[in-house]
Amino acid sequence: MHLKAMSKIIHVLDKRLALEQPENGFKTSIDAVLLAAACKAREGETVLDLGCGVGSAGLCLAKRVEGIHLSGIDIQADQIETAKRNALSNHINAQYSACDIRDYKEQECFDHVICNPPYMGAGAHLASPHKSKALAMGHADTALEEWLDVACKALKHGGSLSLIHRADHIDHIIKGFKNRFGGVEIIPLYPKAGKEAGRVIVRALRNSKSPAIIHSGLILHNDEGGYSAEAEKILRGMDAID
Repeated sequence: MHLKAMSKIIHVLDKRLALEQPENGFKTSIDAVLLAAACKAREGETVLDLGCGVGSAGLCLAKRVEGIHLSGIDIQADQIETAKRNALSNHINAQYSACDIRDYKEQECFDHVICNPPYMGAGAHLASPHKSKALAMGHADTALEEWLDVACKALKHGGSLSLIHRADHIDHIIKGFKNRFGGVEIIPLYPKAGKEAGRVIVRALRNSKSPAIIHSGLILHNDEGGYSAEAEKILRGMDAID
């Protein structure tokens, strides 16, 4: 595969998935792998990767669950082109298109939506000098509630949303679920045992009336600074997040 200037290849899922990413853009992190591991998609089901970037989360999911029908959208056309190359080089069938999420019109098409919304809204952080990274971090002026609204409309009745976000934003997430999602599952992600959760994975079902569940969560690192045994299995693609 011919790489464009200032791109590099990283390997995830125990080197079973190779991902091209821009040298100066937003980097693929373990968040994408964890998000993919949390989605309960099955063979034959449809998945939308909302704000897909270079396709990392959706392609991780497609590598773990064969036979899903994967689509992705992102505001950055260059990221979409990279996502297409990543799918092709990993022999994964996926459909990607460049689109601001606020202009996305597909409704009730998907069994699952996965998303890693920007952790900081516009004006809440120092802008990166690299345009692609700044867009990924703040996605212009797109509010979290807009992400949730688009996800809800894209899902079939009873379809699932999986997202990863900052733990201190859980109140905003739950507020945004009102009249959209139920059956909420909260999975705290702890940097180490005894530390407060820094991030959370949240799963929810469109139009569900089921009560919320708070799981015990996942400890990411051991005392030596390496990954915990449980996290290691997930990051290698050996386990999913139940």
